[in-house]
Amino acid sequence: MALEWVLLGYAAGAEAIMVLLLTIPVTRNLLKPFPSVVPFCLFLLMDIYWKYETRPSCRGDSCTTSEHLSQQKSIMKSQRNALLIAVALAFYWQLYSVTNLVVKIEQLNQRIESERLKNKD
Repeated sequence: MALEWVLLGYAAGAEAIMVLLLTIPVTRNLLKPFPSVVPFCLFLLMDIYWKYETRPSCRGDSCTTSEHLSQQKSIMKSQRNALLIAVALAFYWQLYSVTNLVVKIEQLNQRIESERLKNKD
């Protein structure tokens, strides 16, 4: 699963860079492969849930200190991974929203230009 988290981190980083470059028209064409980020995040969330449901329980004095520490590390990793998923989804949503706004602004500018040309004639 470490490979998936690395890929998710790279995807989130790429989305953050794309937010900065949204004024370049070529960037909008690069958005097409990124809808795969959302299903991938859902898959990773299901993985976290499955690991949470199937982990061995360690209650009271029934486990050793190392088992207890291992369980705590597992919980911390799951929380970190959930945070990574949330950040990746937030970046993707932000990227999508800003791109939509840029497209709408360009359409409005084109409409204004066509109106100006009609008024001149």
